Amino acid sequence: MSEQQSYPWPDASSTGVGSWPGDDPDEAVRTILGELPALPHLPELPGRGVGADMVGRTAGLLVDLPVEVQPSGWRVADTPGRDIARATSLMSYDLDALTEHAHAFTGTLKIQVAGPWTLAASVELRNGQRLVADPGACRDLAESHLEGVLAHIAEVRGRVPGARLLVQVDEPSLPSVLLGSLPTASGLSRLRPVDRVRAEGVLRTLFAAIAGTGAVPGAHCCDPAVPVDLLRRSGAAVLSLDALLLTRAHDEMVGTAVEAGVGLLLGVVPATEGTPAQAARMSDPAATVDPVRDLWNRLGITPDLLSRAVVTTPTCGLAGASPGHARAALTASRAGARVLRDEPRRQAS
Repeated sequence: MSEQQSYPWPDASSTGVGSWPGDDPDEAVRTILGELPALPHLPELPGRGVGADMVGRTAGLLVDLPVEVQPSGWRVADTPGRDIARATSLMSYDLDALTEHAHAFTGTLKIQVAGPWTLAASVELRNGQRLVADPGACRDLAESHLEGVLAHIAEVRGRVPGARLLVQVDEPSLPSVLLGSLPTASGLSRLRPVDRVRAEGVLRTLFAAIAGTGAVPGAHCCDPAVPVDLLRRSGAAVLSLDALLLTRAHDEMVGTAVEAGVGLLLGVVPATEGTPAQAARMSDPAATVDPVRDLWNRLGITPDLLSRAVVTTPTCGLAGASPGHARAALTASRAGARVLRDEPRRQAS
């Protein structure tokens, strides 16, 4: 890896994972742009309800694959209905707010979409079974998802023409898909695991298409069983992970990714209010990023690269936090990023 490795963000950057509390997209965009000037993201507001949740938000991007909400969740439908209309409308409000406040922005802007395997694990077929159980349906979903994501990228680029886009593909359910831990519709058994080669192929096609637009493809998964190697091989140029869940078992995979030039978005700040001890730790920027500095030391990579390769974030989305904690989490993330630049090595106690 070259010492001059470039990343799609400035040195000592911080950002958010995606979601934000509240229901006002105008206020949310203004806040994110103000709090995260180096690497802002398009905030998601799932508190608005159906169509603003992670699955519904991306389902609204699907092409020729309508879905609707049933008591058990999102399900494939015969024709587009009010649920998808609502999802599309909510996204439009978000993009209007982005246009108003970020039209002249010229840095890197992160947007988020649910990944094809998380959608396949979350959306039901008409018989109530998860879509991931049907290989043919998965192929249709992947094609529809790809077309919709590319259209979304074009739409955002038209709204913020000077920005470089970082497209974060959220795959929280990918480990369950690969491990075969998803329950069947009856709940009495588990679905068979999806072949890793097949899963990787779908993601490789998606990431290559994103890169082909000039955007940067990334992936987010905050599961302890995150398949780092698979995501890297698939072409993710950025990996968003929960640093507090990374153990020595992840070291080789993470080290290989960094050596390959993959950038890291590492969650270091609790996404929701915690114990007094956690709050005290959050107020200490050095303690906040100690897990990252310890990881870097174990990997044996030059400290000079740390604040360039790593972006600090909350551990997950902030939709479940109070507005006060959400702002404090971004403040703590920014302070932690400065520590990684100024003190990349953890000081001996």
